[in-house]
Amino acid sequence: MWVNQLGGLTFRFEVNGTTQYVKWSPHHPELDLEREARKLSWAGRYVQVPRVIDLGSDSDGTWLRTMGLPGESAVSPRWLAKPRMAVRAIGAGLRTVHDHLPVAECPFSWSLETRFGWIKREEDRRLVDQAPPIDHLVVCHGDACAPNTLLDDHGQFLAIVDLGRLGVADRWADLAVATYSLNWNFSGDWEDELLDAYGIDRDDERINYYRRLWDAT
Repeated sequence: MWVNQLGGLTFRFEVNGTTQYVKWSPHHPELDLEREARKLSWAGRYVQVPRVIDLGSDSDGTWLRTMGLPGESAVSPRWLAKPRMAVRAIGAGLRTVHDHLPVAECPFSWSLETRFGWIKREEDRRLVDQAPPIDHLVVCHGDACAPNTLLDDHGQFLAIVDLGRLGVADRWADLAVATYSLNWNFSGDWEDELLDAYGIDRDDERINYYRRLWDAT
C-alpha cells in the first residue's frame, strides 16, 4: 500500500473475511513502531483509531499489525472527486481529535522543545527564537496530512491513522500541516474550508511558523 522515504512498508491483506494492515520498518530512530503502538492504544480510548493486533521485531526491523476500519482515506479517488466534502471531513475530524484527547492525561509530547532537537540544518536554528506564543494546547495528531484521515461511506470523519508523532502541542502545529497538505493532494484552494469546518479563524503567523518548522524537521 505504501513505501515511505526511510524504507518503511505498509501492506493490506485479508484474513478470514477481515481487513488487516501490517507496517514494517527497518530499525531507525524516526520509525519507532513500538512507540506508535503505545500511542494507538492510548488514543483508542477516546477516538477511533486502528486497533493493534500484534507487534514484533527481529534483526531486520519491526512490524505492527492492526485491524482495518470501514472507511477510505480522504485522498482516495472517491473523495478526491468530492474535495469540499473530503476537506470539511478532515477539518471536522481534527476538531474531534483535539476536543476528545485529554491533554492532562497524555503521556506524549510533540512540543516545540521536542521538535527543535530534530532540526538538521544550522540555518533553520533561527526557528528556536521565532516561535509564536502558544494559542491552545491539545493532543496533536503530529502528522495531520490529508491521507491520515479516514472517511465513512457518507463522507463524514471516521478515524485517524499513523499516530507515530502524536503528542501535546499547540493546535496550530496540526492545523498548519493539515492545510499545507491540501495543496499536495487536492486541486484548488481549500485551506479556509478546512479551517471553517474546524471552527477557527485563519492565523497566518502561526500557520507560516509551523509550516517552516515542519519543513525543517
